[in-house]
Amino acid sequence: MSPHRKREARVLRATRRRDLVTRSQRAMRWLQPGLVVKRWLLTSGLGLLMALLGAAVWADLKPIYWILETLSWFLGTITTVLPREVTGPLVVIIGIGLVLWGQSRSFGSIQQALAPDKDMVLVDALRAKSRLNRGPNIVAIGGGTGLSTLLSGLKRYSSHITAIVTVADDGGSSGRLRRELGVLPPGDIRNCLAALSTEEPLLTRLFQYRFSAGSGLEGHSFGNLFLSALTAITGNLETAITASSRVLAVQGQVVPATNVDVRLWAELENGERIEGESKIGKAPSPIVRLGCLPERPPALPRALEAIANADLILLGPGSLYTSLLPNLLVPELVSAIHSSRAPRLYICNLMTQPGETDGLDVSGHLRAIEAQLASIGIDQRLFTAVLAQDDLDSSPLVEHYRSRGADPVECDADSLRRDGYDVMRAPLQGARPTATLRHDPRSLALAVMRFYRSHRSQQTGSNATR
Repeated sequence: MSPHRKREARVLRATRRRDLVTRSQRAMRWLQPGLVVKRWLLTSGLGLLMALLGAAVWADLKPIYWILETLSWFLGTITTVLPREVTGPLVVIIGIGLVLWGQSRSFGSIQQALAPDKDMVLVDALRAKSRLNRGPNIVAIGGGTGLSTLLSGLKRYSSHITAIVTVADDGGSSGRLRRELGVLPPGDIRNCLAALSTEEPLLTRLFQYRFSAGSGLEGHSFGNLFLSALTAITGNLETAITASSRVLAVQGQVVPATNVDVRLWAELENGERIEGESKIGKAPSPIVRLGCLPERPPALPRALEAIANADLILLGPGSLYTSLLPNLLVPELVSAIHSSRAPRLYICNLMTQPGETDGLDVSGHLRAIEAQLASIGIDQRLFTAVLAQDDLDSSPLVEHYRSRGADPVECDADSLRRDGYDVMRAPLQGARPTATLRHDPRSLALAVMRFYRSHRSQQTGSNATR
């Protein structure tokens, strides 16, 4: 045999050994707890055995006698040809082989039926599903790209996620649909549905596709048009979201903050009052107070139920006055958050936003939230914990943002702790350099889950000492 053929043979043998080890490890993973498969296989086997015994009793036990006599004759014949020291192990090996072969073929058929185009094997999919089902009930409140970024990271840790989304947007595609069709703005909701989707990437890309040409279509996204059409068909946005969630296989639920057509207004430091979410984001003077018309819009029951059952409540990241505070203009949401015993975490932005949060540090963001709550009669802090970015080193990207009027949001952690806040800092922009200064979904979700686990362990420790 030539050296080349020998190398090919060695590579082939090594590949077969790796495949055998991989299959063995995969088979052992079926024995791990939490898959909710073994108990039902055992239940099915027990049921089959009981059915056979019942049929035998019904037939006056004659089938059992026949089976025993047949087995006795068969075993006696076999052992006369081969000694029992050989027959016993051989039959055991054949039996185990048949069981493993049958089970692997069964699970392979199930895998092919459930996910024919996915690379994840069935046992890994079941393990991941089991882990997500044990995840905490998380309520994330906000809007814009910040909320969708957070959701795309959190869906790795739990399948019990509720996104409560502002519906005050009046710019871009959402604003046009709102004015022309009279529907609630679907843009932020579309982003959250796409972020929580577990369906094929092509379908999610279709939902996020934005038309770049066409009379009347230019600037619209397919998802916005889809949601608007479903709203017209079903009668309300909430039902349209539910239908879209099924199409995209959404992991969790997306709920509008209110089903009322609200319009934001803001009072500025210079005494001017401006109306409209798109104008507030470009305010010429610092914002003093935020409000909406109509006042005191009602919350949806699903949002209130999610907050009541929450293990963790998050606010942010996102534009302070146009994505976060509009949700706190819904009194029922504020009351539900206030009544909840779940830990509540405010996630601060990485950079200030020109015309909206110029010069505000983390403390300034928190003061704005508390001032807004005080304007509707809530004097107690809703969010006593804050997650902020580690100090950003000077870089060309940071300088580029500074040239456009945005600065890193400074965090004086010691001062905030003296003020009674629980402060957590982490590298939320991620380790890899990017073209924009935004939260990294994985880094953000990891920091959030660390906060949750730390709070849960402290709570468990305090309960143990009582």
